Amino acid sequence: MGHAAGDRGPGPHRRAGRRRAVSDAIAVSSSAGDAQDLVRAKAVLLQVGEGKRRLSPEALRTALVDLHDFWLSSRAASIGLTERAALVAVGALGRRELAPWSDLDLVLLHDGRKDVDRLADQLWYPLWDAGIGLDHSVRTPGQAVQVAATDLRAAFGLLEIRHIAGDPALTGTVQTAVRQAWRAGIRSRFDEIVEAAQGRWRKIGDVAHRVEPDLKNGHGGLRDIQLVDALAAAQLVDRPGGDVLEAQRLLLDVRTELHRLAGRARDVLRAQDADEVAAVLEIGDRFELARALSGAARAVAFSAETSLRSAKGALPRRGLAALRRSPVRRPLDSGVVEHAGEVALARDAAAPRDPALVLRVAATAARTGLPVAAGTLHRLADTAPELREPWPRDALGELLSLLGTGRPLVDVVEALDRTGLWGRLFPEWGAVRDLPPRDRAHVWTVDRHLVEATAQVARLTTRVARPDLLLVGTLLHDIGKGRGGDHSVVGESLAVQVGRRLGFTESDVTVLGAMVRHHLLLPHTATRRDLEDPATVTRVVETLDEAVRDGAPGAGGLLLDLLTALAEADSLATGPGVWSPWKKALIGDLSRRSRALMAGEPLPVPPEGTDDGIAAAVLADQRPQVRFVDEDTPATVLVAVPDARGSLAAAAGVLALHSLEVHAAELATTGEVAVFTFTVSPRFGGLPDPAVLRTALGRVLDGTLTLADALARKERDYAPAASTEPAAPPRVLWFDDEATGAVVLELRGTDRIGLLHRVAAALEGCDAELRWARVSTLGSSVVDSFCLAGPDGDGAIRTADRRRIEEAVLAAAG
Repeated sequence: MGHAAGDRGPGPHRRAGRRRAVSDAIAVSSSAGDAQDLVRAKAVLLQVGEGKRRLSPEALRTALVDLHDFWLSSRAASIGLTERAALVAVGALGRRELAPWSDLDLVLLHDGRKDVDRLADQLWYPLWDAGIGLDHSVRTPGQAVQVAATDLRAAFGLLEIRHIAGDPALTGTVQTAVRQAWRAGIRSRFDEIVEAAQGRWRKIGDVAHRVEPDLKNGHGGLRDIQLVDALAAAQLVDRPGGDVLEAQRLLLDVRTELHRLAGRARDVLRAQDADEVAAVLEIGDRFELARALSGAARAVAFSAETSLRSAKGALPRRGLAALRRSPVRRPLDSGVVEHAGEVALARDAAAPRDPALVLRVAATAARTGLPVAAGTLHRLADTAPELREPWPRDALGELLSLLGTGRPLVDVVEALDRTGLWGRLFPEWGAVRDLPPRDRAHVWTVDRHLVEATAQVARLTTRVARPDLLLVGTLLHDIGKGRGGDHSVVGESLAVQVGRRLGFTESDVTVLGAMVRHHLLLPHTATRRDLEDPATVTRVVETLDEAVRDGAPGAGGLLLDLLTALAEADSLATGPGVWSPWKKALIGDLSRRSRALMAGEPLPVPPEGTDDGIAAAVLADQRPQVRFVDEDTPATVLVAVPDARGSLAAAAGVLALHSLEVHAAELATTGEVAVFTFTVSPRFGGLPDPAVLRTALGRVLDGTLTLADALARKERDYAPAASTEPAAPPRVLWFDDEATGAVVLELRGTDRIGLLHRVAAALEGCDAELRWARVSTLGSSVVDSFCLAGPDGDGAIRTADRRRIEEAVLAAAG
């Protein structure tokens, strides 16, 4: 795992320090009559954190278990809990995994003692009075077995039973009976076990891929290890292997430190806590911690999934089922069969002599929707030969078949990756494996994002002439991340390397490299440049032609089509809301214009007089005018007002006040009238009545409606619930376009109702002329671009003016 604090065994000084800490705490808790002593003793352990005496997470858990065992056993002896009764621990205390603020899960067992109610009261009430979280029950052996047979969660707990005090024979009787009943009834309960696990995974999500993972309940969390242990107790699967136990150790260490940091029970690792937890565990920063947790959780998740499948095949058969023949091995492909609902190797499969077998198994699994048998994966990992360079044609064909399956690709690649097979196919994958994203819009680790994007692009292959290049280029488009430098430039050289290894021709390799090098060209240009300016489109076409100048004829057009499809798949795989109708329209428009220029066709000329007489109407009565000229989604609305400072901010604020999300703004001045062309979408419902917008805008301009107050109320009432993740500070970037002479300010920050209004007001306050704006909302984040002219109306903006504008924009966005 690479977390130093967990990798070091406790040396003699550490062990001595731990013993001193435990002895000090036990001395504090020596009075078994008052559970407040237990609370004070735990505080002693938690305060052993100054300087070199700090207990490691593992040592702290051990000390807490020893402390609670001591107090509970002392308390049990003092109240006469010795014969015909036993106090046992389940849950975290039973597993010796007690975190600082874990609840105590205790069971009082008895064989019919008449004073059992007294024993229970004298055990539970001191703990309740001390404010200690307690989950308790009182059972006879028969009742314990019965509740384990009817309540799955109770069954999992009783399988972990650990004796604390009283009659150990009674504890042993219950342990034996519960395990025997669990094994005997596992067949009838197996469907419930699977449904409960899968339901929890759907509800909570993956530990490996969430920004704020649930370390206990998420897919790949601690409860999944308990699931595997329960299946092992039924003698259906083996106990978790070394990689899972190491993963468990990291998950427990992080959860322990999270409790210690929060001062209360906490299973969800929030972003604002991750840096401090990482520092305590000597992992570096929250990104390194996220990467370590992702690897750990994937090991646990893979173990849980394969254990469920293996357990299903190992279920005992009774009655008529015992007389049925074993499942038939149904041929699926050369050397590949279906056996017991899984993809497996045929008996005559020649893994050492068949270089394409790994990919054929993977492609078959994805195509049929069946999982690959764990034994098959391990056999392939042990016996499959390395693919020679270049790959045989049938190996490349099986890879393309796999990549083209869409959603089933994700689980198959995960299985290959967990067993080392994917890394053997693509050694470059190691740098992006479990690599956390650096921006808030991305919801996946980089490796998972690449696979998700490939799954998305599979349905777009009919749009391009070379679906093979589209699939492979999408799989590799972010392969350069995690290595330092510009990931697009680094990725280009890696894509060329991979393309040659796969057996593509040199001209195809050139296109693959260009796809990776320029995969951001279309989205960045569409959202940061004026598409009406011919120089913008000319620059895109020249960039594409230059990138493939050594390729086959027509390679520029092919690259354009590939990048258009990749832009869509990349956005869809980034996170919710990133591929919006507006972004789709922008990239589609840029692609069509570029295609026209490549074909020698004239670019569309912006229509003149698009104000439809709206400027004349303003001049006639000096009142604002609002008209919808296109009511599709996104819609186009013209807003005309008497030209004055603050008019753009006023117009943008009124649109926000009426729940219109602005995607773009074009500005023009006709004499004494400012005409704004906004591209908008309603946040919910339909478009508002333009008369309502006109009235509100008039009130803003004459001072009877204060936009700042109205927008603050709107944000309070309608903004999404605040995230527990701290908002990233806004950031400003400057771009100088040599082709068009434009100066573009890009704002990256957190989305807020009325953000364009605030930024426009800040720009107008700095005497910066705004020519156009592009607004991109990426989930809860925004990337907004503003084309500016300086105070003198020319394109140049001096350094001092840039600093002043930047400060004003950041203040408005904060």
